[in-house]
Amino acid sequence: MDFLKTVTGRVITGLLALGVIAGGISWWQMDPATRHTLATGTGHLLLWLGVLLAAPWATFGITTRVARLDSNMAGGLLVAGYTLVDVILLLTWVLHWHVQGTSAWALLVLGLLVACVYNLLTCDWIAEKLQ
Repeated sequence: MDFLKTVTGRVITGLLALGVIAGGISWWQMDPATRHTLATGTGHLLLWLGVLLAAPWATFGITTRVARLDSNMAGGLLVAGYTLVDVILLLTWVLHWHVQGTSAWALLVLGLLVACVYNLLTCDWIAEKLQ
């Protein structure tokens, strides 16, 4: 069993190293306009992810007030509000209001699902701990 763990670890490490090398070569050979587009898109996506992760924690006072209401409707509206803001930011910052093609729709649906699940779990945890 230890032999398989060792071999698997080395294969995965080799594949990751190969991916990093191939990505570096691709980045180096890319024209500046494409490189700028990729860097900008990645930056906007990371910014959106940061806002997604920080918003429920930055406004935890609202979550505790809603939790004190002891209402599923109020909690659902809070999670829906956070998710709506996250999706609107995804549409504006990352997709620039142009949802065309399979990749854009997949990113929008994935972003919606991630935002909804994260907001639900985070708001529920905050409500339990800070009530």
